[in-house]
Amino acid sequence: MRRATAAEKAGRLNHARQVLSRLERLSEAVERMVQDCDASRRQAYRYLQHARGLTAPVAVSDAKVAFTVKLSRSLVQRLRRYASSSDLTLSEIVSRAVVVLLDRERGRV
Repeated sequence: MRRATAAEKAGRLNHARQVLSRLERLSEAVERMVQDCDASRRQAYRYLQHARGLTAPVAVSDAKVAFTVKLSRSLVQRLRRYASSSDLTLSEIVSRAVVVLLDRERGRV
């Protein structure tokens, strides 16, 4: 069985919040999650347990795809140093930088 994507997990957590608000018994909520999400009972229970602690719906992000680029060795080293000091992933750093660049360029058009 394949792992759920981040977007699928967020959707299932949001669904679990809704199920919990409609059903009083946990066993009924588990059965509903199993049916609706094609999840095992164990996984449905985990989603429901996690959803109980949420105070707001989880944001569903765009699905991520691999995108290969070539960068200079020194730039990659700088990125890796920055990633380790900032506790961000390389993907997150590059994504943020590209968004800033694209937003800046949109203002010029």
